[in-house]
Amino acid sequence: MTTDSYRVDARNKVKRVPKRGFYDKNTVYSVLDDGSVCHLSFIANNQPFVIPTLYGRAGDKLYFHGAASSRLIKNLEEGVQVCLAVTHIDGLVLARSAFHHSMNYRSVVVFGKAKIVSEADKNNALKVISDHIIPGRWEEVRLPTGKELKATTLLELKIEQASAKIREGGPVDDEPDYMLDIWAGVVPIKQVLQPPVVDEKLTKEMTIPDSVKMMLDKQERA
Repeated sequence: MTTDSYRVDARNKVKRVPKRGFYDKNTVYSVLDDGSVCHLSFIANNQPFVIPTLYGRAGDKLYFHGAASSRLIKNLEEGVQVCLAVTHIDGLVLARSAFHHSMNYRSVVVFGKAKIVSEADKNNALKVISDHIIPGRWEEVRLPTGKELKATTLLELKIEQASAKIREGGPVDDEPDYMLDIWAGVVPIKQVLQPPVVDEKLTKEMTIPDSVKMMLDKQERA
């Protein structure tokens, strides 16, 4: 295994259909970069929690933000181990038998320990999150005030271990079932940006900002 892959052990090894497991950083980063919402799991007071939240990636670090009073922040700022998951559903796989129906998907599970981002690095961490979701938007808006930054806590999660799991392709039926006159195939699923809706409270007519145009152009080229 090269240094461009994550160490594999019992914690991150894909056990169910292991041929679908990937541990190289390029694959892991690709799945993370195509998403914007993750689910963070942790244990607090012997109670498991799963929290959906926005994130941003810079290298091997993930960033999150939240109100200083939130359960997520209060517990993760103590440096507890967390598990993070991101999943994309790319298609419904319809087989000839009920048992072999499936989905095409790309998923990543990350393990690591979160730590608080320093006051001096808060703006940079927020920019990472903003650029992850809408590249270029940070330069178009009013930046956070000191009061807003004080009310916000940023967390940094260095990826210690990770694994990706990917399924693609058509249904895999039992050999005798291929002779059945039952439709089988894949129904692709795609997340699509819709035309922007202008805020009614704009003080004047304005053109769509470059950040939004770039997102729409990227989608059109895909």
